[in-house]
Amino acid sequence: MPARTRLSQAEVEQRRQAILRHVVACGEIRTDDLAAHFGVSLMTMHRDLDDLAARHLLRKERGRAVAFPALTMETATRFRESAGLAAKTALCTAVAHRITPGSTLFIDDSTTVYPLADLLSGIAQLTVVTNSIGLAQRLGAAPGVEITLLGGRYHSEFNSCTGPEVVAALSRLRADLALMSATAVLEGRLFHPLREYAEVKEAMLASANKAVLLADHSKFGKTATYAYGTAAVYASVITDTATAEGEITAIRAMNVPVETVTPGKPGSASSHP
Repeated sequence: MPARTRLSQAEVEQRRQAILRHVVACGEIRTDDLAAHFGVSLMTMHRDLDDLAARHLLRKERGRAVAFPALTMETATRFRESAGLAAKTALCTAVAHRITPGSTLFIDDSTTVYPLADLLSGIAQLTVVTNSIGLAQRLGAAPGVEITLLGGRYHSEFNSCTGPEVVAALSRLRADLALMSATAVLEGRLFHPLREYAEVKEAMLASANKAVLLADHSKFGKTATYAYGTAAVYASVITDTATAEGEITAIRAMNVPVETVTPGKPGSASSHP
């Protein structure tokens, strides 16, 4: 019998993503059932699940794989990049006019800010500092934009970097404006499921002259494991018209202006002082 061809790393990753999608669809499933479904040995399936669990994409328990709640799954770039694109584009369009030529911007790894890549090319002499490889790649073709990519521990599932190297680099820099999003917002309090990402956001806020929070309605009314302050540290918040009025009221009570936009309708923003 001829020897089996060893799979490339790309093929292994493709199988692991298929496994992840299957676990998410099922909620939870026995490890031996997964091995049978994908036609691999139990040992191979254990290796695949160990890898996915180490990347915080699922939980591996005794004899089974368990999907994380939807909130945690949303933090992975591949699950959130195309979600709510119309709202993200509207948020970015609303903030673009606040960016002046010659500015230095901090932009976090949130996919909410990805549409900014198409909006910054018309603004001269910008410097963008980010921990997001995905955003840096999108900005690479924008004329007149200088990109500083913050390196540290690379997370392939988020296509971005975190760690003490990123935090230290931010402490030595200064930005005119930080543009950021949040995974979860509850009554003006901000949360992220992973501590190291919350630390990067805190470091950006500490080194920026002012910051704007961009968050669509799906981010509100939720919490996650790590809190990192409140909306009070932002100069303003931009959200869409589907956000619950109670959430907007809570931020307004912190004396933070809230601007709402209607996805798909340019120029539809309104302010809530």
